Amino acid sequence: MKTINIGIIGIGTVGSATILLLEKNKDLISARAGANIIIKKGVVRDISKTSKDIKIPLSTNIDDILEDEEINIVIELMGGIDTAYEVAKKALKNNKALITANKAMLAYHRLDLQNISDNIGFEASVAGGIPIIKALKDGLSANHILSIRGILNGTCNYILTKMTNENITFEECLKKAQKLGYAEANPSLDIDGFDTAHKLIILSSIAYGINAMPEDILIDGISNISQDDIFFANEFGYKIKLLAIAKRIDNEVELRVHLAMINQNEMISKVSGVMNGISVIGDNVGETMYYGAGAGGNATASAVVGDLIEIIRSKSSPMLGFKKSLESGLVLRDINSIESRYYLRLKVLDKAGTLAKITSTLGENNISIKMLIQKESNDKSYATLLLSTHKSNELNMKKALDSLYKLDVVNNKPFMIRIEE
Repeated sequence: MKTINIGIIGIGTVGSATILLLEKNKDLISARAGANIIIKKGVVRDISKTSKDIKIPLSTNIDDILEDEEINIVIELMGGIDTAYEVAKKALKNNKALITANKAMLAYHRLDLQNISDNIGFEASVAGGIPIIKALKDGLSANHILSIRGILNGTCNYILTKMTNENITFEECLKKAQKLGYAEANPSLDIDGFDTAHKLIILSSIAYGINAMPEDILIDGISNISQDDIFFANEFGYKIKLLAIAKRIDNEVELRVHLAMINQNEMISKVSGVMNGISVIGDNVGETMYYGAGAGGNATASAVVGDLIEIIRSKSSPMLGFKKSLESGLVLRDINSIESRYYLRLKVLDKAGTLAKITSTLGENNISIKMLIQKESNDKSYATLLLSTHKSNELNMKKALDSLYKLDVVNNKPFMIRIEE
């Protein structure tokens, strides 16, 4: 049986879990890979801070791995964008295979890396232990992908689930998530939607061959949600999720990340807590659904080692699933053209004529109200209006929100959630 030497750059939560998994299931992994796998070296920033459970040779010099001709495969788990990209390029140019879990780096540089080599595994970059990359590249490769809808961030899903089930505020839920280790001390990458957007862009590259960057797509976070929004959703049979959406319409592809109200009977609405879920609709297969742990050391390590086995088996295929995409005529849809129904929350003066001003302003922007609830406020001079609209588009809604905010009867900036049907 042949021997494969690997080097691991970055031995944090995922790196440590990968090393321990390779040891724990050594015989199983070797049998499935058809090779003995040796971790020749690991690179860390500070050797003194590495867990005593990690019993491999360690270095603080990345070139000890990149320049070692005996190392066949580099596993990059260091995080960040620019330095990680340079490491990935150098590994590939030195004829080493690359495995990475780095969604931020891939969101910006995936096509650059594919132009160097196809010998890249990146299953761990999206949805942790869920094999969604392989599903799109292989299992669904006979299908034109009509849409992808994903809950791809466990932190946000935990917060939204907690708010729904326990009737507590966003701020309280965030603190609970941080205490449990589900959210970072600075949680902005998660709660502002950027982590989810990076993952969506990777999936859309495989599904549509489209070269979008995070700056090109609609990205909204979850931090302004309130219990009033949860109340409205419950009243009308919705669940609120941070949803990643890729949708093909003719020769255009919508890419967007935002809070969405979705029917509570849909399978994806039932994905709760820190779990991830992804719905993919193909033109031939119909809807397929993927569910599982989207983060954490063990789940992500499972994906890393899965890529390792596949590379050792020498299953060579294009990194993003195609050499020349048959979908190459597709273009990214203008954000302002995206159509949806909308939910609005408005704090308004509780007096005669207020509702007339609201409906008139919406009507001037070609938006009509479908459902409305008025809730009393603690301040008796104000009321909270919760309403949903018929279908409109982003441009009209932006104009309407600006106009509403300028009305003398509207007290706070209006809050909006898209209704995904």
